[in-house]
Amino acid sequence: MIAEARPRTVPESAAAAKGALSISDLDKSFTIGGVSRPVLEAIDLHVEPGEFVSIVGASGCGKSTLLRLIVGLDDEYSGEIRLDGERVATTSLDRGIVFQDHRLFPWMTLEQNIELALLNTETPKARRAQIVADHIALVNLKGFEQAYPHQLSGGMAQRAAIARALVTEPKLLLLDEPLGALDALTRVHVQNELQRIWMTQRSTMIMVTHDVEEALYLGDRVVVMAPSPGRIRRIVDVDLPHPRDRGAPLLHKLKDEILAELTASPAEPGNLVRLPGREER
Repeated sequence: MIAEARPRTVPESAAAAKGALSISDLDKSFTIGGVSRPVLEAIDLHVEPGEFVSIVGASGCGKSTLLRLIVGLDDEYSGEIRLDGERVATTSLDRGIVFQDHRLFPWMTLEQNIELALLNTETPKARRAQIVADHIALVNLKGFEQAYPHQLSGGMAQRAAIARALVTEPKLLLLDEPLGALDALTRVHVQNELQRIWMTQRSTMIMVTHDVEEALYLGDRVVVMAPSPGRIRRIVDVDLPHPRDRGAPLLHKLKDEILAELTASPAEPGNLVRLPGREER
Protein backbone atom coordinates (compact mmCIF):
# COMPACT_ATOMS: atom_id res chain seq x y z
CA MET A 1 0.00 0.00 0.00
CA ILE A 2 1.18 3.54 -0.67
CA ALA A 3 1.46 6.07 2.09
CA GLU A 4 -1.57 8.26 2.77
CA ALA A 5 -1.37 11.35 0.57
CA ARG A 6 -1.56 14.83 2.02
CA PRO A 7 -4.80 16.73 1.25
CA ARG A 8 -4.84 18.21 -2.23
CA THR A 9 -5.85 21.78 -2.95
CA VAL A 10 -8.24 21.97 -5.88
CA PRO A 11 -9.54 24.98 -7.83
CA GLU A 12 -12.32 26.87 -6.05
CA SER A 13 -14.87 25.84 -8.70
CA ALA A 14 -14.03 22.17 -8.21
CA ALA A 15 -13.78 22.35 -4.43
CA ALA A 16 -17.38 23.59 -4.26
CA ALA A 17 -18.56 20.76 -6.52
CA LYS A 18 -19.57 17.23 -5.71
CA GLY A 19 -17.83 14.04 -6.78
CA ALA A 20 -15.30 13.20 -4.06
CA LEU A 21 -14.49 9.49 -4.23
CA SER A 22 -12.88 7.61 -1.35
CA ILE A 23 -11.77 3.97 -1.61
CA SER A 24 -10.35 2.41 1.55
CA ASP A 25 -8.74 -1.00 2.08
CA LEU A 26 -10.67 -2.55 -0.82
CA ASP A 27 -10.29 -6.28 -1.49
CA LYS A 28 -12.10 -8.23 -4.21
CA SER A 29 -11.97 -11.96 -5.04
CA PHE A 30 -13.63 -14.26 -7.58
CA THR A 31 -14.42 -17.93 -6.95
CA ILE A 32 -13.19 -20.02 -9.87
CA GLY A 33 -13.57 -23.79 -9.77
CA GLY A 34 -14.37 -23.63 -6.09
CA VAL A 35 -11.17 -21.71 -5.34
CA SER A 36 -11.19 -18.08 -4.17
CA ARG A 37 -8.77 -16.01 -6.25
CA PRO A 38 -7.91 -12.44 -5.18
CA VAL A 39 -8.37 -9.86 -7.95
CA LEU A 40 -7.87 -6.61 -6.03
CA GLU A 41 -5.98 -6.16 -2.79
CA ALA A 42 -5.67 -3.26 -0.33
CA ILE A 43 -6.80 -0.55 -2.75
CA ASP A 44 -6.69 2.93 -1.21
CA LEU A 45 -7.51 5.85 -3.49
CA HIS A 46 -8.95 9.31 -2.87
CA VAL A 47 -10.15 11.47 -5.77
CA GLU A 48 -11.05 15.13 -5.36
CA PRO A 49 -14.14 16.74 -6.94
CA GLY A 50 -13.40 17.79 -10.51
CA GLU A 51 -10.20 15.73 -10.75
CA PHE A 52 -9.32 13.57 -13.78
CA VAL A 53 -7.57 10.35 -12.73
CA SER A 54 -6.20 7.80 -15.20
CA ILE A 55 -5.55 4.14 -14.32
CA VAL A 56 -3.01 2.02 -16.20
CA GLY A 57 -1.69 -1.49 -15.71
CA ALA A 58 -1.20 -4.85 -17.38
CA SER A 59 -4.20 -6.85 -18.57
CA GLY A 60 -5.71 -8.78 -15.70
CA CYS A 61 -4.64 -6.38 -12.93
CA GLY A 62 -8.26 -5.55 -12.06
CA LYS A 63 -8.66 -2.10 -13.62
CA SER A 64 -12.08 -2.76 -15.13
CA THR A 65 -13.16 -4.74 -12.06
CA LEU A 66 -12.39 -1.66 -9.97
CA LEU A 67 -14.59 0.49 -12.21
CA ARG A 68 -17.44 -2.03 -11.95
CA LEU A 69 -17.24 -1.83 -8.17
CA ILE A 70 -17.23 1.97 -8.21
CA VAL A 71 -20.22 2.18 -10.56
CA GLY A 72 -22.10 -0.35 -8.43
CA LEU A 73 -22.41 -3.27 -10.86
CA ASP A 74 -20.80 -5.58 -8.28
CA ASP A 75 -21.26 -5.22 -4.52
CA GLU A 76 -19.32 -8.28 -3.34
CA TYR A 77 -16.14 -6.82 -1.89
CA SER A 78 -14.60 -5.91 1.43
CA GLY A 79 -13.52 -2.41 2.36
CA GLU A 80 -15.19 0.91 1.61
CA ILE A 81 -16.19 2.80 -1.51
CA ARG A 82 -17.80 6.17 -0.78
CA LEU A 83 -18.94 8.98 -3.05
CA ASP A 84 -19.36 12.26 -1.19
CA GLY A 85 -19.44 10.27 2.02
CA GLU A 86 -22.20 7.87 0.93
CA ARG A 87 -21.31 4.19 0.67
CA VAL A 88 -21.65 2.77 -2.85
CA ALA A 89 -24.09 -0.14 -2.70
CA THR A 90 -25.70 -0.27 -6.14
CA THR A 91 -25.91 1.62 -9.42
CA SER A 92 -27.05 5.23 -9.33
CA LEU A 93 -27.45 8.23 -11.63
CA ASP A 94 -24.72 9.81 -9.49
CA ARG A 95 -22.26 7.61 -11.39
CA GLY A 96 -22.10 7.30 -15.18
CA ILE A 97 -19.95 4.93 -17.23
CA VAL A 98 -18.72 4.79 -20.83
CA PHE A 99 -17.42 1.50 -22.23
CA GLN A 100 -15.07 0.70 -25.12
CA ASP A 101 -18.13 -0.11 -27.23
CA HIS A 102 -20.44 2.91 -27.54
CA ARG A 103 -23.52 0.69 -26.94
CA LEU A 104 -25.89 3.01 -28.81
CA PHE A 105 -29.18 1.40 -29.85
CA PRO A 106 -29.06 1.04 -33.66
CA TRP A 107 -32.81 1.68 -34.14
CA MET A 108 -32.67 5.03 -32.32
CA THR A 109 -31.35 8.36 -33.55
CA LEU A 110 -28.46 10.03 -31.79
CA GLU A 111 -30.92 12.38 -30.09
CA GLN A 112 -33.12 9.49 -28.92
CA ASN A 113 -30.11 7.52 -27.64
CA ILE A 114 -29.01 10.42 -25.48
CA GLU A 115 -32.52 11.22 -24.23
CA LEU A 116 -32.93 7.58 -23.18
CA ALA A 117 -30.75 8.23 -20.14
CA LEU A 118 -33.31 10.75 -18.87
CA LEU A 119 -36.47 8.67 -19.31
CA ASN A 120 -36.46 7.31 -15.75
CA THR A 121 -35.93 10.74 -14.21
CA GLU A 122 -38.53 13.32 -13.23
CA THR A 123 -37.23 15.78 -15.81
CA PRO A 124 -40.14 17.33 -17.79
CA LYS A 125 -40.17 16.51 -21.49
CA ALA A 126 -39.47 20.09 -22.62
CA ARG A 127 -36.55 20.33 -20.23
CA ARG A 128 -35.23 16.94 -21.43
CA ALA A 129 -35.14 18.24 -24.98
CA GLN A 130 -33.08 21.25 -23.93
CA ILE A 131 -30.66 19.15 -21.87
CA VAL A 132 -30.15 16.75 -24.79
CA ALA A 133 -29.56 19.65 -27.18
CA ASP A 134 -27.03 21.18 -24.78
CA HIS A 135 -25.09 17.92 -24.51
CA ILE A 136 -25.12 17.30 -28.25
CA ALA A 137 -23.54 20.74 -28.60
CA LEU A 138 -21.09 19.94 -25.80
CA VAL A 139 -19.69 16.96 -27.71
CA ASN A 140 -19.67 18.83 -31.04
CA LEU A 141 -22.38 16.75 -32.72
CA LYS A 142 -24.86 19.52 -33.51
CA GLY A 143 -26.46 18.77 -36.88
CA PHE A 144 -26.40 15.00 -36.32
CA GLU A 145 -29.41 14.81 -34.00
CA GLN A 146 -31.40 12.61 -36.42
CA ALA A 147 -28.47 10.42 -37.48
CA TYR A 148 -28.51 6.71 -36.62
CA PRO A 149 -25.44 5.03 -35.10
CA HIS A 150 -24.44 3.39 -38.41
CA GLN A 151 -24.28 6.87 -39.94
CA LEU A 152 -21.73 8.05 -37.38
CA SER A 153 -17.98 7.51 -37.36
CA GLY A 154 -16.44 5.60 -34.47
CA GLY A 155 -15.26 8.82 -32.83
CA MET A 156 -18.65 10.47 -33.21
CA ALA A 157 -20.39 7.43 -31.70
CA GLN A 158 -18.07 7.51 -28.68
CA ARG A 159 -18.73 11.22 -28.20
CA ALA A 160 -22.45 10.42 -28.30
CA ALA A 161 -21.89 7.78 -25.61
CA ILE A 162 -20.06 10.36 -23.48
CA ALA A 163 -22.96 12.79 -23.93
CA ARG A 164 -25.43 10.08 -22.88
CA ALA A 165 -23.38 9.39 -19.75
CA LEU A 166 -23.15 13.09 -18.87
CA VAL A 167 -26.76 14.02 -19.58
CA THR A 168 -27.89 13.00 -16.07
CA GLU A 169 -25.19 15.24 -14.59
CA PRO A 170 -23.42 12.48 -12.64
CA LYS A 171 -21.07 13.38 -9.84
CA LEU A 172 -18.56 10.89 -11.25
CA LEU A 173 -17.96 9.69 -14.80
CA LEU A 174 -16.13 6.39 -15.28
CA LEU A 175 -14.47 5.62 -18.62
CA ASP A 176 -13.50 2.00 -19.33
CA GLU A 177 -11.11 2.01 -22.31
CA PRO A 178 -13.47 4.41 -24.12
CA LEU A 179 -11.05 5.07 -26.99
CA GLY A 180 -9.53 1.60 -27.31
CA ALA A 181 -11.40 0.63 -30.49
CA LEU A 182 -10.57 3.81 -32.41
CA ASP A 183 -7.85 4.20 -35.03
CA ALA A 184 -4.80 6.27 -34.05
CA LEU A 185 -5.83 9.57 -35.68
CA THR A 186 -9.42 9.38 -34.45
CA ARG A 187 -8.16 8.51 -30.99
CA VAL A 188 -6.03 11.66 -30.82
CA HIS A 189 -9.00 13.76 -31.93
CA VAL A 190 -11.35 12.24 -29.34
CA GLN A 191 -8.69 12.63 -26.63
CA ASN A 192 -8.70 16.35 -27.39
CA GLU A 193 -12.49 16.40 -27.31
CA LEU A 194 -12.60 14.53 -24.01
CA GLN A 195 -10.12 16.97 -22.50
CA ARG A 196 -12.26 19.90 -23.71
CA ILE A 197 -15.45 18.31 -22.32
CA TRP A 198 -13.79 17.72 -18.96
CA MET A 199 -12.48 21.30 -18.83
CA THR A 200 -15.99 22.56 -19.64
CA GLN A 201 -17.93 20.31 -17.25
CA ARG A 202 -15.36 19.82 -14.48
CA SER A 203 -17.01 16.52 -13.59
CA THR A 204 -14.88 14.07 -11.64
CA MET A 205 -13.59 11.52 -14.17
CA ILE A 206 -11.73 8.22 -13.79
CA MET A 207 -10.46 6.54 -16.95
CA VAL A 208 -8.99 3.08 -17.43
CA THR A 209 -6.63 2.82 -20.40
CA HIS A 210 -3.74 0.70 -21.67
CA ASP A 211 -2.26 3.77 -23.39
CA VAL A 212 0.25 5.40 -21.02
CA GLU A 213 0.61 8.47 -23.24
CA GLU A 214 -3.17 8.93 -23.21
CA ALA A 215 -3.28 8.51 -19.44
CA LEU A 216 -0.68 11.23 -18.94
CA TYR A 217 -2.15 13.59 -21.54
CA LEU A 218 -5.57 13.57 -19.86
CA GLY A 219 -4.97 12.78 -16.20
CA ASP A 220 -4.15 15.05 -13.27
CA ARG A 221 -2.81 11.84 -11.71
CA VAL A 222 -2.02 8.42 -13.12
CA VAL A 223 -2.58 5.35 -10.96
CA VAL A 224 -0.17 2.56 -11.94
CA MET A 225 -1.43 -0.88 -10.96
CA ALA A 226 0.49 -4.10 -10.39
CA PRO A 227 -1.09 -7.52 -11.10
CA SER A 228 -1.68 -10.79 -9.27
CA PRO A 229 -3.56 -9.56 -7.31
CA GLY A 230 -4.28 -6.06 -8.57
CA ARG A 231 -2.97 -3.34 -6.29
CA ILE A 232 -1.81 0.24 -6.57
CA ARG A 233 1.89 0.25 -7.33
CA ARG A 234 2.47 3.97 -7.81
CA ILE A 235 0.59 7.22 -8.24
CA VAL A 236 2.11 9.75 -10.63
CA ASP A 237 1.22 13.42 -10.39
CA VAL A 238 1.24 15.25 -13.74
CA ASP A 239 2.25 18.83 -13.03
CA LEU A 240 1.02 20.42 -16.25
CA PRO A 241 -1.97 22.70 -16.94
CA HIS A 242 -4.80 21.85 -19.33
CA PRO A 243 -5.03 21.95 -22.30
CA ARG A 244 -1.73 20.14 -22.65
CA ASP A 245 1.06 20.14 -25.18
CA ARG A 246 1.71 16.56 -26.31
CA GLY A 247 5.34 17.46 -26.86
CA ALA A 248 5.93 18.56 -23.27
CA PRO A 249 9.21 17.05 -21.99
CA LEU A 250 7.59 16.08 -18.66
CA LEU A 251 5.02 13.89 -20.44
CA HIS A 252 7.76 12.02 -22.30
CA LYS A 253 9.83 11.62 -19.12
CA LEU A 254 6.90 10.24 -17.13
CA LYS A 255 5.87 7.97 -20.00
CA ASP A 256 9.32 6.38 -20.12
CA GLU A 257 9.32 5.87 -16.35
CA ILE A 258 5.85 4.31 -16.25
CA LEU A 259 6.55 2.02 -19.22
CA ALA A 260 9.76 0.88 -17.57
CA GLU A 261 7.78 0.17 -14.42
CA LEU A 262 5.07 -1.78 -16.27
CA THR A 263 7.51 -3.89 -18.28
CA ALA A 264 9.77 -4.73 -15.32
CA SER A 265 9.34 -7.89 -13.30
CA PRO A 266 6.35 -7.71 -10.94
CA ALA A 267 7.03 -5.88 -7.71
CA GLU A 268 6.48 -7.34 -4.30
CA PRO A 269 3.81 -5.49 -2.30
CA GLY A 270 6.41 -4.23 0.14
CA ASN A 271 8.30 -2.51 -2.68
CA LEU A 272 5.42 -0.31 -3.81
CA VAL A 273 6.58 3.28 -3.73
CA ARG A 274 5.51 6.68 -5.04
CA LEU A 275 6.93 7.89 -8.36
CA PRO A 276 8.31 11.44 -8.13
CA GLY A 277 6.02 14.03 -9.65
CA ARG A 278 4.48 17.22 -8.38
CA GLU A 279 4.06 17.70 -4.66
CA GLU A 280 0.55 17.34 -3.27
CA ARG A 281 -0.92 20.77 -2.85
